[in-house]
Amino acid sequence: MKASRLVSIAGKSILKNKMRTLLTMLGIIIGVGAVIVMVAIGQGAKGQIQDRINNLGTNMIVITPGASTTGGVNMGAGTSNRLTLDDYDALKREAVLLTAVSPMMTTFGQLIGGAGNWRCIVNGVSTEYATIRDWDVSSGRLFDETDQRTMRKVALIGQTVVDNLFAGSDPVGQQVRIRNVPFEIVGVLEKKGQSATGTDQDDIVLTPYTTFKARLGQRSYIPQILASTASPTDLASGMREARETLRASHKLLESDPDDTTIRNQADLAAAASGTTEVMTMLLAAIASISLVVGGIGIMNIMLVSVTERTREIGIRMAIGARGRDVMRQFLVESIVMSIIGGIIGIAVGYGSAAVVEKMTGWGTAIAPQMVGISLGFSAGVGIFFGYYPARKAASLDPIQALRYE
Repeated sequence: MKASRLVSIAGKSILKNKMRTLLTMLGIIIGVGAVIVMVAIGQGAKGQIQDRINNLGTNMIVITPGASTTGGVNMGAGTSNRLTLDDYDALKREAVLLTAVSPMMTTFGQLIGGAGNWRCIVNGVSTEYATIRDWDVSSGRLFDETDQRTMRKVALIGQTVVDNLFAGSDPVGQQVRIRNVPFEIVGVLEKKGQSATGTDQDDIVLTPYTTFKARLGQRSYIPQILASTASPTDLASGMREARETLRASHKLLESDPDDTTIRNQADLAAAASGTTEVMTMLLAAIASISLVVGGIGIMNIMLVSVTERTREIGIRMAIGARGRDVMRQFLVESIVMSIIGGIIGIAVGYGSAAVVEKMTGWGTAIAPQMVGISLGFSAGVGIFFGYYPARKAASLDPIQALRYE
């Protein structure tokens, strides 16, 4: 019997009991829809995390002090104070692959100006910080080499600071006091939003590191140095170059361990993406249980159908139908039912993902290959759970089937 004829017979059989068919397909519909929604949420979260990590900067390398050892116990990264401005100068002077380098001097300060006062983080950085972080100003200008060299008291402020101190007015050209030191606001930084760790990147003030050191009392050691390379392919080589430069700057022997920790944003992105993928797969696996339940439902209904149509099967066999023809007929019915359920489930998944995104604000992303996988999985459920009823129908004795009442 031709495949088109089998599909036609299957369709007619399914349409005879519309409500029973719909209830049978409900497990497949819910399972496919749930899998698509869960994967869409997971992929959307992955994309948002990637965007936030990309907001940290362009090909960024983060250099922090290494681990100190006390009484033979390693105290962990960041516990050693070995980074200085001399290290920054060495990287600027000797590192060829590092296209931009900036020290990071950090403190919390009370800002006074505009509508009142506001406490936020204040960073002392170089003119290349904006390049490393891929950050521009929405108004005003960035501070330049002249500001840095002459230790001018200029500042760039983030949008959160603007909202709290200068709401409704242009802060460029106005003054703000940081620890009673007056700074002229020369620019407002473009809005960045939250970082991958949930920190508000716009709640910040940037000043030239020379001014920061002279006016805000920075100690000799600095907590961090940022750098970047021309392209992502240079990151690994740039990190090696930074490591070798700092080892030479600290006069370490070959046998001495590194006293700095060097990471890049690609490592952070890979770790975050890996965690998100694991969570997505876990959610999809949980949702897939509905598909198994739906498959069991199809098997039960097909067994009932075999019982109800025993006499019909006997007549078909009596007029020449072979066992494999009967088996193929019931198997096609099971597959068609599963695929229809899968198609409806995909539509439900798309609609549910849109509703979730609108109601919660979470980003969702449905990969096109998920549609194919869902349909394939639905057909697989139909074959797997439809095989036993189809085999049972094919193995019926024609004479016994004809006598069945």
